[in-house]
Amino acid sequence: MNYILQIVVLLFSVIVHEVAHGYIAYRNGDDTAKVMGRLTLNPVSHIDLFGSIILPLMLLLVNAPVFGWAKPVPINPLKLNNPKKDMIWVSLAGCAANFALAIVSGMGMYLIKTFVTADTSVFVSVYYILNLMLVINIILPLFNLIPVPPLDGSRVVFLLLPREAAAKYAKIEPYGFLIIFALLATGILWKIIAPIAYFLISILGGR
Repeated sequence: MNYILQIVVLLFSVIVHEVAHGYIAYRNGDDTAKVMGRLTLNPVSHIDLFGSIILPLMLLLVNAPVFGWAKPVPINPLKLNNPKKDMIWVSLAGCAANFALAIVSGMGMYLIKTFVTADTSVFVSVYYILNLMLVINIILPLFNLIPVPPLDGSRVVFLLLPREAAAKYAKIEPYGFLIIFALLATGILWKIIAPIAYFLISILGGR
């Protein structure tokens, strides 16, 4: 049951992440995601079989930190009002939405710990779900901010680099997933984000 709940919370979090990308693009002139019906929290529109289900299950089975992704929301930079500047905000929007969910979850945990005196199963369950939301919505954006294509962090780096450097940087994108899996397999990725993740979880979770 805990495994299923973790998958559900992760799926909700990655969907919010993708919808945030599309919403900020829409607010800045690109209606591609809206026209394609992707500005919705309906999971049917967003589930990626590997990134949303298979990978999280594999990570759960080996007791590794759980993360994944949904199908990317389509963005057309040419429709944006200011393509270069707006794409930076679009790229960061998903991570910002996840951090916002983490903050709200932490606030909910604080309210339960502070004002709920009855140790009922309902509040215990709600607290557990909020804690899951907090942890997942800290790990997920930190993972996405790693500057390896096609993660969000790489989009920001690409847009900030001078043209020649950006062109060279873009050449590693075909190998991006291989680099990510190598970082996962060796544990390097977790060593990079773990100190920040533990710090933020501790602060927001009141530990």
